[in-house]
Amino acid sequence: MYLTDPVTILLFIVTCVCLAIFLFGQKKNIHPNYPPGPSCLPIIGNMHIINANKPYITFHKLAEKYGSVYSLQIGPQKMVVLCGYETVKDALINHAEEFSGRPHVPVFMDISKGQGLIFSSGNNWKAMRRFTLSTLRDFGMGKRTIEDKITEECQSLIKVFKAYKGKPFENTMIMNAAVANIIVSILLGHRFDYDDPKLRRLLVIVNDNVRILGSPMVLLYNAFPSLVQWLPGSHREVNPSVEEMHTFISETFTNQRNQLDVNDQRSFIDVFLVKQKEEKPNREIYFNDTNLTVLVTDLFSAGMETTSTTLRWGLLLMMKYPEIQKKVQKEIEKVIGSGEPQLIHRKEMPYTDAVIHEIQRFANIVPTNVPHATTQDVTFRGFFIPKGTHVLPLLYSVLRDKDHFEKPDEFYPQHFLDSKGNFLNNEAFIPFSAGKRSCAGETLAKTELFLFFTTLLQNFTFQAPPGAKLDLTGAVGFTTPPLKHEICAIPRN
Repeated sequence: MYLTDPVTILLFIVTCVCLAIFLFGQKKNIHPNYPPGPSCLPIIGNMHIINANKPYITFHKLAEKYGSVYSLQIGPQKMVVLCGYETVKDALINHAEEFSGRPHVPVFMDISKGQGLIFSSGNNWKAMRRFTLSTLRDFGMGKRTIEDKITEECQSLIKVFKAYKGKPFENTMIMNAAVANIIVSILLGHRFDYDDPKLRRLLVIVNDNVRILGSPMVLLYNAFPSLVQWLPGSHREVNPSVEEMHTFISETFTNQRNQLDVNDQRSFIDVFLVKQKEEKPNREIYFNDTNLTVLVTDLFSAGMETTSTTLRWGLLLMMKYPEIQKKVQKEIEKVIGSGEPQLIHRKEMPYTDAVIHEIQRFANIVPTNVPHATTQDVTFRGFFIPKGTHVLPLLYSVLRDKDHFEKPDEFYPQHFLDSKGNFLNNEAFIPFSAGKRSCAGETLAKTELFLFFTTLLQNFTFQAPPGAKLDLTGAVGFTTPPLKHEICAIPRN
């Protein structure tokens, strides 16, 4: 039986103090201008005051007492939290290089080994980001070619929704598969059928791991890896499932290497393999097989999970607010009619654009952001932050910033509309983060969100099943999906 109760495990850890004392026996000197924060307890630091399921809520509240730049300690790990749009923007834009590192987070290092894009640092990260952005653009990101692929996938999705004939169904795997096929078509050069067992297994791995990575057990593991690694619990499920995904990806690019045509590069993997050949004398530095495996894992996971989760939030919110859904549908009828939605329509659809932006803001699906680290000693807003410090630029606090959003805790599309109904940019809208570590697939995600959302609302009216209560509470995880629910997709034609 797994011991998954956080209190029980904390008590276990305290009893192991004699084993851990070497980690904490000597207190490091703290610079006099280090950011302030709550007092720490021995061994556990500030873990006793943190909401283990949704730590971002605690982080946001602590800023009210300690300011927009403050410090915390989770176990032996000191970190600095940045709250509010002005502070986060200042760090990620005006001090972009200083805050562009990644900290050593045990679970992320177990997954990535410091390779790939999301969790790597230094020159390896720079090389992988350059390559990724360039190759995604070559395969149509921001161009008509990728738009056509999304439009085609939308038609497949419509067929699946129509097959339910208005009856209730749970849409997680369906939305996952549709969105996954866009990034898969770039990475592998083909798409999967929605019921393909390989695709479904990969989707299950990503969904399970995203949930586990935000769990209390992983919080404990990251704080006390040498102790918690021996305890049973969900944290021990991550590595085997990631290895399964890595094996699939390795087999895929091994097969593609055997069939590689330098003059006909059909996928992201092909381009990487050609690059690997071109730089063969130095390939062990960056363009090696491990980097490729982790990079493809990063892009598949991030490219699928965040966008499909946002779309699921969008459909849930349309069911919750049918009057907003009707306004979107009226605008679709006025601008698009019965034709296929295209990206050029977005400029003519300010209300729909505002609704999509508000879905992203309200859903706030990566609330803690991916953690950053300082690449050098930095004095920031009067505080000294040493090199290598774990930094959380809290996106939850940005997208809920009261100084920039009139009703931060409500779903309110008027956040992105002026008094005349024109679309209004809001500078604090940074769901993809900002600066050097902003999401590499931001352009692709924006295109997907607009085309999938408008196509679905053009073809269906979404309703809750009879008697169902719609709960807008986010589930536990590294990202914040809606709680499990069913939808009814009522055909409009």
